[in-house]
Amino acid sequence: MSDDNTTPSNPFTSRGFIAAAVVVGVIILAAVIVLVTSLSAPRDPVAQPTSTPGGPVASGDDRSICGLEGFETESSLTAAPETKWELVGTVAAQSDPSGAGPGVTDGDGFRTCFAHTAAGALYAAMNFVALGTDGTLRPRLTELVAEGPGKDAIASSDPGASSGDGGRAQLAGFKVDSYDGGSATVDLALNYNTGDLVSLPIKLVWEDGDWKLVLTPTGELPLKPAQLQSLGGYIPWAGA
Repeated sequence: MSDDNTTPSNPFTSRGFIAAAVVVGVIILAAVIVLVTSLSAPRDPVAQPTSTPGGPVASGDDRSICGLEGFETESSLTAAPETKWELVGTVAAQSDPSGAGPGVTDGDGFRTCFAHTAAGALYAAMNFVALGTDGTLRPRLTELVAEGPGKDAIASSDPGASSGDGGRAQLAGFKVDSYDGGSATVDLALNYNTGDLVSLPIKLVWEDGDWKLVLTPTGELPLKPAQLQSLGGYIPWAGA
């Protein structure tokens, strides 16, 4: 890895990437990066509650569209949740159908419906990344985007404008930058076999009973990815 501080160019900031959702990552080398193994740092995952006794109760628009329980207006996520991992495209993604989600996986493998909790927002963010690595599911990714000009922008984009096999990555860790029940910002740390570690912040909003990706009016991610030096400040979490 280069020792300068220049942030590598990446496909996340382009409208073409969102339309095609090419393997979510940052192209560090000119060559195609091969699938990497997930981080193996020692960790002690602890399941986190999605709501506390006597806490807020979901009603109306706060309810999950598929009936998942759990509702919180502030994050209780302070450690890596215990979960199953499933390969989605080229990425190991979390699966907790009766907890954080996805509560619905259709016959094509398209995954939707996440709990109205910080854990649900985290699962939604990573599952969006994973779904983007499956070429057969990329055309449907607009279903996971919040209503507005950003969704309209990518819907009108050429889905083949950004195809190929950009950097293939696996989740290494995460942190919840903000969460208030109506919106969330989840920062995913993605690990590459080049030794590069990349921060991918994803903004989400609760809409129509599920977490949806927020885009700028031009169809880009609001927060740009950046190279990391370590997992300092992140909670280590990776698929087995």
